[in-house]
Amino acid sequence: MTSARATDVTDLLDPQRLSADRIERYLRQHGLAPRKHQSQNHLVDPVVLEDIVALADPSPGRRILEIGPGLGILTGALLARGADVTAVEVDTRLAAHLRDRFSELGQGSLRLIEADALDVPIEELAEPGYDLVANLPYHITSPVLHHVLGGSPRPERFVLMVQREVAERIAARPGSMSYLSVFVQYHAEVEVARIVPPTSFEPAPDVESAVLLGRTVPRRLGDEQEEELWRLVQAGFRERRKMLHNVLPRQLPRVGRDRFEGALAAAGIATDRRPQTVSVEEWLRLSALLGPID
Repeated sequence: MTSARATDVTDLLDPQRLSADRIERYLRQHGLAPRKHQSQNHLVDPVVLEDIVALADPSPGRRILEIGPGLGILTGALLARGADVTAVEVDTRLAAHLRDRFSELGQGSLRLIEADALDVPIEELAEPGYDLVANLPYHITSPVLHHVLGGSPRPERFVLMVQREVAERIAARPGSMSYLSVFVQYHAEVEVARIVPPTSFEPAPDVESAVLLGRTVPRRLGDEQEEELWRLVQAGFRERRKMLHNVLPRQLPRVGRDRFEGALAAAGIATDRRPQTVSVEEWLRLSALLGPID
């Protein structure tokens, strides 16, 4: 005999039955009121869910890391495609719910880790040859990207639901660059795949969201050279509205103005350019010409 709880779980796994009303009732019935401080907004739009899964394109046995699975709506869709999912959930209530919900699997496999993903070394979460697919809690988007892309192994691809403003900042072109866009674009080719309205979630957030698609590229620098690059880029963006020939000597005074201006000229970067106008390739050239900046 099928229990009422099992029926709820089956209904929720069916993407055609997703709706804000159904998820709101489910949350209330199971004592899983969303925690705003943890950015818990559950996806309720079946079309958006299908789009995310289509972009992820998981094949049977494909390893996928999911951070912040919540109720497991995306998790269930990935498992239904036969993926091997490692889901990392910090909320003890939701982790217990996920264990119960996915106690019997017909397809794919689920490894559930109850932890803050930022506290776990990436090599303990994933093996080489994996993708990152997640509806990320918005307040940890930048830390997660630094943790996952800056560590090893990196995902081969990522499909992430994030705040629209953040997605557009990450995928920005020179003229609107930020430290985050330089960092992510150094590691991956990125694009905003689609915009997602607040009504696609329960509870509805106050902002629009977006699905960010990324394909990682081979690392171009060794660890020590990367550290030098990020020191340089961070220094530039501490005063992003100032001209490079002013901000860089001020933030890194031991290098000296003459050395900076010589490197800028050799890199073909006008001294009156501002950090947000500088491309990843230009930062790489400038860092190589400067060498160690201690």
